[in-house]
Amino acid sequence: MPTTPDCLYGRIMKFLTFFLLLPETLKRTRKSGKQLSKLPVCYEIVTLSLRKKMAAELYPASINTNLPNSNSTTAVTAAGKKTIVQVTQTVTTPTTTATQQNINNNNVETASWQSTHPTLRERNALMFNNELMADVHFVVGPPGASQKVPAHKYVLAVGSSVFGAMFYGDLAEGESEIHIPDVEPAAFLILLKYMYSDEIELEADTVLATLYAAKKYIVPALAKACVTFLETSLEAKNACVLLSQSRLFEEPELTQRCWEVIDAQAELALRSEGFCEIDLQTLEIILKRETLNTREAVVFQAALEWSVAECKRQGLGPTARNKRAVLGKALYLVRIPTMTLEEFANGAAQSDILTLEETHDVFLWYTAANQPKLEFPLQKRKGLTPQRCHRFQSSAYRSNQWRYRGRCDSIQFAVDKRIFIAGLGLYGSSGGKAEYSVKIELKRQGVTLAQNLTKFVSDGSSGTFSVWFEHPVQVEQDTFYTVSAVLDGNELSYFGQEGMTEVQFGKVTFQFQCSSDSTNGTGVQGGQIPELVFYA
Repeated sequence: MPTTPDCLYGRIMKFLTFFLLLPETLKRTRKSGKQLSKLPVCYEIVTLSLRKKMAAELYPASINTNLPNSNSTTAVTAAGKKTIVQVTQTVTTPTTTATQQNINNNNVETASWQSTHPTLRERNALMFNNELMADVHFVVGPPGASQKVPAHKYVLAVGSSVFGAMFYGDLAEGESEIHIPDVEPAAFLILLKYMYSDEIELEADTVLATLYAAKKYIVPALAKACVTFLETSLEAKNACVLLSQSRLFEEPELTQRCWEVIDAQAELALRSEGFCEIDLQTLEIILKRETLNTREAVVFQAALEWSVAECKRQGLGPTARNKRAVLGKALYLVRIPTMTLEEFANGAAQSDILTLEETHDVFLWYTAANQPKLEFPLQKRKGLTPQRCHRFQSSAYRSNQWRYRGRCDSIQFAVDKRIFIAGLGLYGSSGGKAEYSVKIELKRQGVTLAQNLTKFVSDGSSGTFSVWFEHPVQVEQDTFYTVSAVLDGNELSYFGQEGMTEVQFGKVTFQFQCSSDSTNGTGVQGGQIPELVFYA
């Protein structure tokens, strides 16, 4: 080895030492966050060229440079003998895959979509009806009207024990496409949206189908929301259909609410189009109902209309024979002998649905001393007993009160549970027997819900006289309604006094307040309209 001056030899050794220790020093420097500019000049020269090479190979121009550097550094220091190209492939593959995915129903988002949706609920909701990471598909609806829906097994299994058993149970099958022909696509999407995001969006057209889906896959919270929705939208026109469905779904609370409407508003319910859509078993249950609050002639006509609809469903002509055949034993649940003779003669007797022998026997039952035996029930239905809320503690009359000159007596009221207002109790003449003509009206927020123009005769006593609406009107809880009466007749009348702002009657609490429609002096403390007649 040639001779070398000591200073030159020392520099060479120092350079070699730094070079040999370069990988380990690089590692410590990056971990500690120190700047490379603080290292000696010879070290900087070496690391500068190396850093340029690493940057060029690890991050070529075609690759997204938003990836964190820590991944590359860790790969380099830990790989040891792995090449730079191998490390590059490991780092960039997930990024390229994520960028190419459709994140939100064919709307492409950036690879960092997670960061723009900070909550778990938002990120889960984004996966609803989304092909991204979907590991199962459903073909929902009948053939020819089906819809393919992507989903994620884990989310569905967490939200439904049925899906849990389907995907992860002992008998789980690995099918990637599942056919559900008995569920409507719109209802299935409502079910899935709730399971992904806890959001419930119900509509009148799909709520029954959604309830079916919620029951089928045992999602009780959604099923309860459906029942609540149905209860709030329950009316006479859909009460019979909902009764049929509530029995099918085994929802006793909804069934009870349906019966309340059907009993109180029986004529409206039986004459609705929905009544003709019910099944035979539900028809029989309604025809047996003891508390239907209507005339038997209405019940018979409703059964006749149902038979016509049923013939159409079965592809039969609406002949008298076919109508009787589809009714079967249900015909003998109609209490024909409880009609008046006039109702029977003008209705059932001319319907051709009864045999000549049955028609003959019913006429004899009305008129003959020896009544024949009939297969029809003979006892009238009990119907409903009207209840009366009295708002005054006493009544009185004076020589100059209470006078009527076509002015309006009015009061506002609210209740704490649903009831059906059937009519009003009014005071009559304080000067002997008299006849009144009267117009009664029920409003909600200025909109007329019911009215009736009729007459009643007062016998001169301080008692009240009932005036009825044509049909009972459903009144919702916690909402103020206005009842009014305009009387014309004997000017002097009884009037109430010591009125109460709150009255408890049975299970219903009434609240009263003055109405701006009142122009004849009636208010909370005194005046006319002493009673509200209702069913509950």
